[in-house]
Amino acid sequence: MTAATTDPLAPLLDLPGVAEGAESIRRHVEAVHAHRTNRRGWPTTAAEASVRAARASAALDGGAADLPEDGPVTDPAMTGALRVAEALGGFLPTWNRAPLQVLARLHVLAATDRAPESELGRPRVGHGIASRLDALAGLVAGGTSVPAPVLVAVVHGELLGLAPFEVGNGIVARAAARLTAISTGLDPKGLVVPEVGHLRASAEYVAAAEAFAGGTREGLTRWFEHSVTAWRTGAKEATGIADAVG
Repeated sequence: MTAATTDPLAPLLDLPGVAEGAESIRRHVEAVHAHRTNRRGWPTTAAEASVRAARASAALDGGAADLPEDGPVTDPAMTGALRVAEALGGFLPTWNRAPLQVLARLHVLAATDRAPESELGRPRVGHGIASRLDALAGLVAGGTSVPAPVLVAVVHGELLGLAPFEVGNGIVARAAARLTAISTGLDPKGLVVPEVGHLRASAEYVAAAEAFAGGTREGLTRWFEHSVTAWRTGAKEATGIADAVG
């Protein structure tokens, strides 16, 4: 299916490897969902995937990479990422209708204990942040018909580059990308862990995100290439989870 000519994201499909990369992601995700364990045991594997995603997201945001063996979690980035992971499913009914509301709530969960209460859920003022968030919300709410992996990558990259909040932007961006993957039907059960892929290639993740923010053809292509690699790694991680459970 070809995106409509009025679709603001349609030109991305003309970038080298983007359409093919999106199809590759889709195939890898479908293989994970077809795993024998995930046919019935997916609630268990999805729960494990959610925790691994939170751990990787916290580490990418400068927090601890592992949960403590004993005692409570005290690292603020980790506690924020775990709060986000636990609440994510509850945001699905609202994400496509009111994405800005969900982003605000995600930030409250991610940044509590890291930011003053007055900043929680409140985007920074100026720098075109409000208008760009509005534009992104329009895409999430049905303003594009590009393949789901492309939209997921755009949501992720735009929130990283825009950094609408003072702290916690990475956790929010990765959670928003995960919500988009679930809500679009790309990964409806949340089994794949691309966050692990981002963490294992963290230097390239940062560089590719910066390239995406630059908006050049080369920069956009680099971000999508990284996204494809991260999703492939995340699918391998998900297969390992299913194998262990099964």
